[in-house]
Amino acid sequence: MIDFAGGNLQLIRLEEDTPISSFDCGDMDLNDFLLNDAKNYLKSMLAVTYLYTFEGKIVAYFCLSYDGLTRTAILTEEEKALWNKVGRKIPNNKRRKTYPSVKIGRLAVAKKYAGYGIGRRIIDTVTMMYLTKQHHAACRFITVDAYRIALSFYEKAGFRYLTTKDTDEDTRAMYFDLKAI
Repeated sequence: MIDFAGGNLQLIRLEEDTPISSFDCGDMDLNDFLLNDAKNYLKSMLAVTYLYTFEGKIVAYFCLSYDGLTRTAILTEEEKALWNKVGRKIPNNKRRKTYPSVKIGRLAVAKKYAGYGIGRRIIDTVTMMYLTKQHHAACRFITVDAYRIALSFYEKAGFRYLTTKDTDEDTRAMYFDLKAI
C-alpha cells in the first residue's frame, strides 16, 4: 500500500527543462505523448502538461488547453434536450452558441499507482484550478474526449455526454459544469 497522505505527492508544471523519467500507464499513445510530445505542445502553445510525482517518480500526468463548448447548428431531439440542460442554468439573455471551457487533453496514471484515487485527484485539481485561481480568461466548463475505457471514470466524476452522435466512436465528448459545484 502506498501512502500519499505523507505529503510527498507533488504537482509540477512541465517546463522545457523538466526531466522526464520513464512512464508507463499501459497505453502506448498516452506514454508516447508524455515522453515525446508534451514539451513540443508546450513550445507550440497547444497544451500545458502537469505532472504528479511521488518520491521523484512520475505517478500521473494531465494536460490542459482552452476549448469551447459549442452548440452545433443541427441537433437531434435528444441533443437539443442535452444542450437545454447546459443552458438552463444560464439566464436567457446570456446564452451563447459557445461557452468558454478548458479541455483535459490527456490524463494518465502509471500502472503502479492505479487504484489509489489519483485520477480523481487530477479531476479535483483541475476543478480547483479554475474555481479558486484567477485566470486571464473565463472558464465555465471542463471538457474531455474520453476514451471508451475511461467513460465510467468520468461519469463518476460528474461529467455528462455532450452528444449522442459519438456513441459508437472510440472517444466520447463529455463536459463538466464548474458552476454545478
